[in-house]
Parts: sequence; C-alpha cells; structure tokens
Amino acid sequence: MTSEGLLLLLALVLALSMRPWRLLGQTGLISPMLAALVITPWLWALPWLHHMPLQLQLSGACLIALLLGWPLAVPTLCLIALEAGWLAKLPWAAQIDLAFWMGVLPATFSTLIGAALRRLIRPNLFVYILGRAFAGTVLSLFAADLLAQWLGHQVLPSVESGLALVGRWLMAWSDGILTGMIVAIGVAFKPHWLATWSDRLYLHKNA
Repeated sequence: MTSEGLLLLLALVLALSMRPWRLLGQTGLISPMLAALVITPWLWALPWLHHMPLQLQLSGACLIALLLGWPLAVPTLCLIALEAGWLAKLPWAAQIDLAFWMGVLPATFSTLIGAALRRLIRPNLFVYILGRAFAGTVLSLFAADLLAQWLGHQVLPSVESGLALVGRWLMAWSDGILTGMIVAIGVAFKPHWLATWSDRLYLHKNA
C-alpha cells in the first residue's frame, strides 16, 4: 500500500473511532451530507469525463469539513472518491489519490487552521466566515497541492509543474470564494447544517 493509502486509512480509522454517525440522528447534517455525496463526485470526475487542455476541478473538501465536521467529513470524502472513480472508471490507486490529496488532506488542514484561529483570535462571525471558510480554504487547498508537488505527486497530469501550481492556486481561490458564500448563507439561514458553527462560540450567546 502507498503512503497515501496508509495515511488515508489512518485518518479513516481515527474518524470512525469518534463515531461520527451519531451526529446524523441528533442534528440536520443528513441533508448536507447527501448533497455532498450527490454533487461532489461529478466535480472530482470532471477532468476524466471532459478532456480539457488544463484539467482543473473544484475540491469542496473544506466546505464539507465545515458542514459535517472532520470526523464525519473523512468517511464522506472517501465515499465521494469511490463515486468519482466509478463515474470516471478510475483505477483503485487513482481513487486513493483523489480521496487523500483532493479530500482528506485539505479537510484536515482546514480543521487545523480553524483550531489555530480559535486559539489565536477571539472567535466571532467574521473570523468564521472570512478566516475559516474563505482564507482557510484557500490556504488548505494550496498547501495540499504544494505538498503533493514536493513529494513528486502530479498535481495536474501532462502539465508543466509551474503552470500546474498556478492553476491550482487559482482554483483554490475559486473554492475559497464558493465555500465562503455557502457558509455565509448557511450561518444566516441554516446554521444547523454547519457542524462547526456555534452561536455560543461565534456570536457569544448563552446556550
């Protein structure tokens, strides 16, 4: 098994040990989870379904981590990779790469950035939306791409490495803008769809 596969398995075991399925019966997370399972596989499979000169795809992993929380996001992202592999008829190794580099790693980075922001900055609405959802997404996705290239993993097949990173940097901003918009709408209208949101923590309301 590759190092990506081992790390993915470790993350999956750790996430499942927290019994994240308990959240589905206690909160409204079933709706965003089903939406992620229906929409995201098509975004991940797009480069193989439609051949483009510069193959780019949205990740959505940081948004899913914000919606579901890291323990539930990890198995969900693994299922999304399996679905994308089935849609694009990808080999098993490519599905593992998708799950790790496109999903679990940026979601983990996003969770760590969120924890750092809560510790370093007094939590408030703008820290959550602009810090965690927008800037955190951009940094998490690009950090995952930088790490992938440094380890010799092809960020974009058949594309020169410098151009590939420029493309991924631009896509990270697209992901960040999309994540920030959806999270802002969720906070306003569907806060129970956000496992990482808390009125007590970010609006300083008493429970």
